[in-house]
Amino acid sequence: MLALSQYNSSVSPLLPRFSNDSGGKVEARVVVEGLSQQGNHTFVQPTTSGIIVVILSMTLGIISNIVALFILANAYSLQRRRTKATFLLFASSLVVTDFIGHVIPGALVLRLYLSGGVHPEDFNDSDGMCQFLGGSMVFFGLCPLFMGSAMAAERCLGVTKPLLHSSLVTKTRTKICLSVIWLAALCVAMLPCFQLGSYTYQDPGTWCFIKVLSDTREVDLAFVVLFSGLGLTSLAVALVCNTISGVTLVLARLRRQPGSHRSAKSHDIEMVVQLVGIMVTSCICWSPLLIFGLMSVIRSYAGSTGEDLSSYKTLMVMGVRLATWNQILDPWVYILLRRTVLRKIYLIAKCQAGLRGNMSGRWEPTSFHSSEKKVNQV
Repeated sequence: MLALSQYNSSVSPLLPRFSNDSGGKVEARVVVEGLSQQGNHTFVQPTTSGIIVVILSMTLGIISNIVALFILANAYSLQRRRTKATFLLFASSLVVTDFIGHVIPGALVLRLYLSGGVHPEDFNDSDGMCQFLGGSMVFFGLCPLFMGSAMAAERCLGVTKPLLHSSLVTKTRTKICLSVIWLAALCVAMLPCFQLGSYTYQDPGTWCFIKVLSDTREVDLAFVVLFSGLGLTSLAVALVCNTISGVTLVLARLRRQPGSHRSAKSHDIEMVVQLVGIMVTSCICWSPLLIFGLMSVIRSYAGSTGEDLSSYKTLMVMGVRLATWNQILDPWVYILLRRTVLRKIYLIAKCQAGLRGNMSGRWEPTSFHSSEKKVNQV
Protein backbone atom coordinates (compact mmCIF):
# COMPACT_ATOMS: atom_id res chain seq x y z
CA MET A 1 0.00 0.00 0.00
CA LEU A 2 2.94 2.35 0.57
CA ALA A 3 3.93 2.32 -3.09
CA LEU A 4 0.58 3.83 -3.89
CA SER A 5 1.27 7.14 -2.19
CA GLN A 6 4.61 7.58 -3.91
CA TYR A 7 3.15 6.71 -7.27
CA ASN A 8 0.33 9.19 -7.01
CA SER A 9 2.64 12.01 -6.02
CA SER A 10 5.34 11.39 -8.62
CA VAL A 11 3.49 9.96 -11.59
CA SER A 12 0.10 11.62 -11.70
CA PRO A 13 1.61 14.80 -13.25
CA LEU A 14 2.91 12.60 -16.05
CA LEU A 15 -0.54 11.14 -16.79
CA PRO A 16 -2.71 14.08 -17.84
CA ARG A 17 -4.62 11.80 -20.18
CA PHE A 18 -6.49 10.54 -17.08
CA SER A 19 -8.48 13.80 -16.95
CA ASN A 20 -12.00 13.50 -18.34
CA ASP A 21 -12.67 17.15 -19.16
CA SER A 22 -11.73 18.93 -22.36
CA GLY A 23 -9.09 21.00 -20.60
CA GLY A 24 -7.32 17.81 -19.57
CA LYS A 25 -7.29 16.62 -23.21
CA VAL A 26 -5.74 19.90 -24.37
CA GLU A 27 -3.18 19.67 -21.58
CA ALA A 28 -2.41 16.10 -22.59
CA ARG A 29 -1.70 17.13 -26.18
CA VAL A 30 0.56 19.94 -25.02
CA VAL A 31 2.53 17.64 -22.69
CA VAL A 32 2.84 14.88 -25.30
CA GLU A 33 4.06 17.36 -27.91
CA GLY A 34 6.55 18.81 -25.45
CA LEU A 35 7.86 15.39 -24.54
CA SER A 36 8.19 14.36 -28.17
CA GLN A 37 10.23 17.48 -28.86
CA GLN A 38 12.52 16.94 -25.87
CA GLY A 39 13.21 13.27 -26.55
CA ASN A 40 12.67 10.00 -24.80
CA HIS A 41 15.17 10.67 -22.02
CA THR A 42 13.00 13.41 -20.50
CA PHE A 43 9.98 11.13 -20.46
CA VAL A 44 11.73 8.11 -18.91
CA GLN A 45 13.72 9.93 -16.23
CA PRO A 46 10.79 10.86 -13.89
CA THR A 47 9.40 7.31 -14.11
CA THR A 48 12.77 5.81 -13.20
CA SER A 49 13.18 8.13 -10.23
CA GLY A 50 9.63 7.32 -9.16
CA ILE A 51 10.37 3.59 -9.17
CA ILE A 52 13.45 4.20 -7.02
CA VAL A 53 11.36 6.17 -4.51
CA VAL A 54 8.75 3.40 -4.40
CA ILE A 55 11.37 0.70 -3.83
CA LEU A 56 13.08 2.71 -1.09
CA SER A 57 9.75 3.35 0.64
CA MET A 58 8.77 -0.31 0.52
CA THR A 59 12.22 -1.27 1.81
CA LEU A 60 11.82 1.11 4.75
CA GLY A 61 8.45 -0.39 5.61
CA ILE A 62 9.72 -3.96 5.35
CA ILE A 63 12.78 -3.26 7.52
CA SER A 64 10.69 -1.44 10.13
CA ASN A 65 8.25 -4.34 10.44
CA ILE A 66 11.02 -6.94 10.60
CA VAL A 67 12.85 -5.04 13.36
CA ALA A 68 9.64 -4.60 15.36
CA LEU A 69 8.75 -8.28 14.92
CA PHE A 70 12.21 -9.33 16.12
CA ILE A 71 11.87 -7.14 19.24
CA LEU A 72 8.40 -8.49 20.00
CA ALA A 73 9.40 -12.12 19.43
CA ASN A 74 12.40 -11.72 21.72
CA ALA A 75 10.28 -10.09 24.42
CA TYR A 76 7.62 -12.80 24.08
CA SER A 77 10.16 -15.60 24.57
CA LEU A 78 11.54 -13.95 27.73
CA GLN A 79 8.19 -12.97 29.21
CA ARG A 80 6.88 -14.83 32.23
CA ARG A 81 3.83 -12.70 33.00
CA ARG A 82 0.69 -14.05 31.30
CA THR A 83 -0.89 -10.62 30.84
CA LYS A 84 2.21 -9.27 29.12
CA ALA A 85 2.52 -12.41 26.98
CA THR A 86 -1.07 -11.98 25.78
CA PHE A 87 -0.39 -8.39 24.81
CA LEU A 88 2.79 -9.38 22.96
CA LEU A 89 0.87 -12.07 21.06
CA PHE A 90 -1.62 -9.44 19.91
CA ALA A 91 1.17 -7.01 19.03
CA SER A 92 3.16 -9.62 17.07
CA SER A 93 0.07 -10.58 15.09
CA LEU A 94 -0.55 -6.92 14.30
CA VAL A 95 3.02 -6.41 13.05
CA VAL A 96 2.82 -9.56 10.88
CA THR A 97 -0.48 -8.34 9.41
CA ASP A 98 1.03 -4.90 8.74
CA PHE A 99 4.03 -6.52 7.08
CA ILE A 100 1.92 -8.63 4.72
CA GLY A 101 -0.42 -5.70 4.11
CA HIS A 102 2.58 -3.60 3.16
CA VAL A 103 4.10 -6.07 0.72
CA ILE A 104 1.12 -7.50 -1.20
CA PRO A 105 -0.78 -4.31 -2.12
CA GLY A 106 2.52 -2.48 -2.62
CA ALA A 107 3.70 -5.07 -5.13
CA LEU A 108 0.41 -4.88 -7.05
CA VAL A 109 0.49 -1.09 -7.16
CA LEU A 110 4.10 -1.20 -8.31
CA ARG A 111 3.04 -3.51 -11.13
CA LEU A 112 0.38 -1.01 -12.20
CA TYR A 113 3.00 1.71 -11.93
CA LEU A 114 5.33 -0.11 -14.30
CA SER A 115 2.54 -0.86 -16.78
CA GLY A 116 1.56 2.81 -17.02
CA GLY A 117 -1.73 2.67 -15.13
CA VAL A 118 -5.26 2.07 -16.37
CA HIS A 119 -7.06 4.39 -18.77
CA PRO A 120 -10.17 6.15 -17.39
CA GLU A 121 -12.40 4.37 -19.89
CA ASP A 122 -11.41 1.08 -18.26
CA PHE A 123 -11.98 2.15 -14.65
CA ASN A 124 -15.31 0.35 -14.37
CA ASP A 125 -14.04 -2.78 -16.12
CA SER A 126 -12.69 -4.38 -12.97
CA ASP A 127 -10.41 -7.35 -13.63
CA GLY A 128 -9.13 -10.07 -11.34
CA MET A 129 -6.12 -8.09 -10.16
CA CYS A 130 -8.30 -5.09 -9.31
CA GLN A 131 -10.64 -7.32 -7.30
CA PHE A 132 -7.71 -8.78 -5.39
CA LEU A 133 -6.09 -5.38 -4.79
CA GLY A 134 -9.33 -3.80 -3.60
CA GLY A 135 -10.05 -6.74 -1.32
CA SER A 136 -6.51 -6.59 0.06
CA MET A 137 -6.87 -2.92 0.91
CA VAL A 138 -10.15 -3.54 2.73
CA PHE A 139 -8.83 -6.63 4.54
CA PHE A 140 -5.49 -5.14 5.60
CA GLY A 141 -7.25 -1.92 6.52
CA LEU A 142 -9.80 -3.49 8.85
CA CYS A 143 -7.45 -5.99 10.52
CA PRO A 144 -5.22 -3.41 12.28
CA LEU A 145 -8.26 -1.41 13.35
CA PHE A 146 -9.98 -4.50 14.78
CA MET A 147 -6.78 -5.62 16.51
CA GLY A 148 -6.18 -2.19 17.99
CA SER A 149 -9.65 -2.12 19.54
CA ALA A 150 -9.30 -5.72 20.80
CA MET A 151 -5.93 -4.94 22.39
CA ALA A 152 -7.35 -1.81 24.02
CA ALA A 153 -10.33 -3.75 25.39
CA GLU A 154 -8.04 -6.50 26.72
CA ARG A 155 -5.81 -3.99 28.52
CA CYS A 156 -8.80 -2.10 29.88
CA LEU A 157 -10.09 -5.32 31.42
CA GLY A 158 -6.63 -6.16 32.77
CA VAL A 159 -6.19 -2.75 34.39
CA THR A 160 -9.68 -2.30 35.83
CA LYS A 161 -10.58 -5.96 36.62
CA PRO A 162 -7.34 -7.92 36.99
CA LEU A 163 -8.93 -10.94 38.67
CA LEU A 164 -11.60 -11.25 36.00
CA HIS A 165 -8.93 -10.78 33.32
CA SER A 166 -6.78 -13.59 34.73
CA SER A 167 -9.73 -15.98 34.65
CA LEU A 168 -11.03 -15.03 31.19
CA VAL A 169 -8.01 -14.17 29.04
CA THR A 170 -5.77 -17.06 28.02
CA LYS A 171 -3.42 -17.71 25.12
CA THR A 172 -5.91 -20.09 23.53
CA ARG A 173 -8.72 -17.56 23.70
CA THR A 174 -6.39 -14.87 22.40
CA LYS A 175 -5.60 -17.00 19.35
CA ILE A 176 -9.32 -17.63 18.83
CA CYS A 177 -9.95 -13.88 19.01
CA LEU A 178 -7.25 -13.22 16.41
CA SER A 179 -8.75 -15.87 14.13
CA VAL A 180 -12.19 -14.28 14.45
CA ILE A 181 -10.73 -10.86 13.61
CA TRP A 182 -9.02 -12.15 10.46
CA LEU A 183 -12.14 -14.06 9.45
CA ALA A 184 -14.42 -11.05 9.99
CA ALA A 185 -12.16 -8.78 7.93
CA LEU A 186 -11.98 -11.42 5.20
CA CYS A 187 -15.77 -11.75 5.08
CA VAL A 188 -16.15 -7.99 4.63
CA ALA A 189 -13.46 -7.89 1.93
CA MET A 190 -15.15 -10.72 -0.02
CA LEU A 191 -18.62 -9.15 -0.11
CA PRO A 192 -18.18 -8.00 -3.75
CA CYS A 193 -17.73 -11.64 -4.72
CA PHE A 194 -21.41 -12.07 -3.80
CA GLN A 195 -22.48 -8.90 -5.68
CA LEU A 196 -22.73 -6.97 -2.41
CA GLY A 197 -20.66 -4.00 -3.50
CA SER A 198 -17.89 -3.68 -6.07
CA TYR A 199 -14.23 -2.76 -6.47
CA THR A 200 -13.04 -0.51 -9.27
CA TYR A 201 -9.95 1.36 -10.40
CA GLN A 202 -9.52 4.74 -8.79
CA ASP A 203 -8.04 7.93 -10.22
CA PRO A 204 -5.34 8.10 -11.57
CA GLY A 205 -5.69 4.42 -12.47
CA THR A 206 -3.02 2.99 -10.18
CA TRP A 207 -5.07 1.50 -7.35
CA CYS A 208 -8.39 -0.21 -6.68
CA PHE A 209 -10.93 0.38 -3.97
CA ILE A 210 -14.66 0.32 -3.29
CA LYS A 211 -16.70 2.13 -5.95
CA VAL A 212 -17.45 5.55 -4.46
CA LEU A 213 -17.31 8.13 -7.25
CA SER A 214 -19.34 6.98 -10.26
CA ASP A 215 -22.30 4.72 -11.06
CA THR A 216 -22.81 3.95 -7.39
CA ARG A 217 -25.75 1.78 -6.39
CA GLU A 218 -27.45 0.90 -3.13
CA VAL A 219 -25.07 -2.00 -2.54
CA ASP A 220 -22.04 0.25 -3.05
CA LEU A 221 -23.43 2.75 -0.56
CA ALA A 222 -24.11 -0.03 1.95
CA PHE A 223 -20.63 -1.50 1.44
CA VAL A 224 -18.89 1.81 2.10
CA VAL A 225 -21.10 2.51 5.12
CA LEU A 226 -20.21 -0.93 6.49
CA PHE A 227 -16.48 -0.49 5.88
CA SER A 228 -16.28 3.05 7.26
CA GLY A 229 -18.66 2.27 10.11
CA LEU A 230 -16.62 -0.71 11.28
CA GLY A 231 -13.38 1.25 11.04
CA LEU A 232 -14.63 4.32 12.88
CA THR A 233 -16.33 2.16 15.53
CA SER A 234 -13.04 0.33 16.15
CA LEU A 235 -11.24 3.65 16.62
CA ALA A 236 -13.95 4.84 19.01
CA VAL A 237 -13.75 1.64 21.09
CA ALA A 238 -9.96 1.95 21.29
CA LEU A 239 -10.26 5.59 22.35
CA VAL A 240 -12.74 4.83 25.15
CA CYS A 241 -10.84 1.79 26.45
CA ASN A 242 -7.45 3.50 26.37
CA THR A 243 -8.88 6.53 28.15
CA ILE A 244 -10.30 4.34 30.92
CA SER A 245 -7.02 2.43 31.23
CA GLY A 246 -4.96 5.61 31.34
CA VAL A 247 -7.12 7.28 33.97
CA THR A 248 -7.12 4.12 36.10
CA LEU A 249 -3.34 3.84 35.97
CA VAL A 250 -2.85 7.51 36.82
CA LEU A 251 -5.15 7.23 39.84
CA ALA A 252 -3.42 4.02 40.95
CA ARG A 253 -0.04 5.71 40.59
CA LEU A 254 -1.15 8.61 42.77
CA ARG A 255 -2.53 6.29 45.44
CA ARG A 256 0.41 3.87 45.38
CA GLN A 257 1.91 3.11 48.76
CA PRO A 258 5.58 2.28 49.40
CA GLY A 259 6.29 -1.42 48.92
CA SER A 260 3.48 -1.97 46.40
CA HIS A 261 3.86 -3.94 43.16
CA ARG A 262 5.63 -1.26 41.20
CA SER A 263 6.91 -3.62 38.51
CA ALA A 264 3.40 -4.73 37.60
CA LYS A 265 2.26 -1.15 37.24
CA SER A 266 5.27 -0.31 35.07
CA HIS A 267 4.33 -3.16 32.72
CA ASP A 268 0.77 -1.87 32.52
CA ILE A 269 1.98 1.67 31.85
CA GLU A 270 4.25 0.46 29.05
CA MET A 271 1.44 -1.45 27.36
CA VAL A 272 -1.06 1.41 27.65
CA VAL A 273 1.48 3.90 26.27
CA GLN A 274 2.03 1.62 23.27
CA LEU A 275 -1.72 1.24 22.78
CA VAL A 276 -2.15 5.00 22.82
CA GLY A 277 0.57 5.24 20.17
CA ILE A 278 -1.21 2.65 18.03
CA MET A 279 -4.52 4.46 18.45
CA VAL A 280 -3.10 7.86 17.52
CA THR A 281 -1.34 6.39 14.49
CA SER A 282 -4.51 4.63 13.31
CA CYS A 283 -6.65 7.73 13.81
CA ILE A 284 -4.28 9.92 11.82
CA CYS A 285 -3.70 7.40 9.04
CA TRP A 286 -7.16 5.85 8.56
CA SER A 287 -9.75 8.42 9.64
CA PRO A 288 -9.35 10.58 6.49
CA LEU A 289 -9.89 7.66 4.10
CA LEU A 290 -12.86 6.33 6.10
CA ILE A 291 -14.51 9.74 6.24
CA PHE A 292 -13.68 10.82 2.67
CA GLY A 293 -14.92 7.51 1.26
CA LEU A 294 -18.21 7.90 3.10
CA MET A 295 -18.60 11.50 1.94
CA SER A 296 -17.76 10.60 -1.67
CA VAL A 297 -20.22 7.73 -1.98
CA ILE A 298 -23.04 9.78 -0.43
CA ARG A 299 -22.48 12.64 -2.87
CA SER A 300 -22.16 10.26 -5.81
CA TYR A 301 -25.29 8.31 -4.87
CA ALA A 302 -27.18 11.59 -4.49
CA GLY A 303 -26.52 12.32 -8.15
CA SER A 304 -23.69 14.84 -8.02
CA THR A 305 -22.01 15.68 -11.33
CA GLY A 306 -18.43 14.93 -12.27
CA GLU A 307 -17.36 18.51 -11.59
CA ASP A 308 -18.76 18.32 -8.05
CA LEU A 309 -16.94 15.04 -7.43
CA SER A 310 -13.56 16.24 -8.72
CA SER A 311 -12.60 17.55 -5.29
CA TYR A 312 -13.56 14.20 -3.76
CA LYS A 313 -11.11 12.46 -6.10
CA THR A 314 -8.35 14.56 -4.58
CA LEU A 315 -9.59 13.81 -1.07
CA MET A 316 -9.60 10.07 -1.75
CA VAL A 317 -6.01 10.19 -3.02
CA MET A 318 -4.98 12.16 0.08
CA GLY A 319 -6.78 9.66 2.29
CA VAL A 320 -5.10 6.61 0.77
CA ARG A 321 -1.70 8.30 0.96
CA LEU A 322 -2.14 8.72 4.71
CA ALA A 323 -3.48 5.17 5.09
CA THR A 324 -0.35 3.74 3.47
CA TRP A 325 1.77 5.16 6.29
CA ASN A 326 0.01 3.03 8.90
CA GLN A 327 2.12 -0.05 8.14
CA ILE A 328 5.32 2.01 8.50
CA LEU A 329 4.46 3.94 11.66
CA ASP A 330 2.94 1.04 13.62
CA PRO A 331 6.25 -0.84 14.02
CA TRP A 332 7.97 2.27 15.34
CA VAL A 333 5.44 2.38 18.17
CA TYR A 334 6.97 -0.84 19.53
CA ILE A 335 10.52 0.16 18.64
CA LEU A 336 10.43 3.56 20.37
CA LEU A 337 7.79 3.18 23.10
CA ARG A 338 9.41 0.29 24.97
CA ARG A 339 10.01 0.52 28.70
CA THR A 340 13.78 0.69 28.30
CA VAL A 341 13.54 3.54 25.81
CA LEU A 342 10.93 5.37 27.91
CA ARG A 343 13.11 4.99 31.02
CA LYS A 344 16.10 6.51 29.20
CA ILE A 345 13.96 9.40 27.99
CA TYR A 346 12.68 9.90 31.54
CA LEU A 347 16.19 9.88 32.99
CA ILE A 348 17.45 12.32 30.38
CA ALA A 349 14.52 14.66 31.02
CA LYS A 350 15.04 14.35 34.79
CA CYS A 351 18.75 15.07 34.41
CA GLN A 352 18.05 18.13 32.29
CA ALA A 353 15.48 19.36 34.81
CA GLY A 354 18.00 18.85 37.63
CA LEU A 355 20.65 20.82 35.80
CA ARG A 356 18.25 23.68 35.21
CA GLY A 357 17.25 23.60 38.88
CA ASN A 358 20.89 23.80 39.97
CA MET A 359 21.59 26.68 37.61
CA SER A 360 18.55 28.60 38.79
CA GLY A 361 19.38 27.83 42.45
CA ARG A 362 22.73 29.58 42.09
CA TRP A 363 20.96 32.84 41.35
CA GLU A 364 18.17 32.67 43.91
CA PRO A 365 17.67 35.89 45.92
CA THR A 366 18.14 34.08 49.25
CA SER A 367 21.52 32.78 48.17
CA PHE A 368 22.53 36.24 47.02
CA HIS A 369 21.62 37.83 50.35
CA SER A 370 23.41 35.15 52.38
CA SER A 371 26.59 35.71 50.40
CA GLU A 372 26.35 39.43 51.07
CA LYS A 373 26.13 38.79 54.82
CA LYS A 374 29.23 36.61 54.77
CA VAL A 375 31.16 39.33 52.96
CA ASN A 376 30.06 41.98 55.47
CA GLN A 377 31.08 39.79 58.43
CA VAL A 378 34.50 39.37 56.99
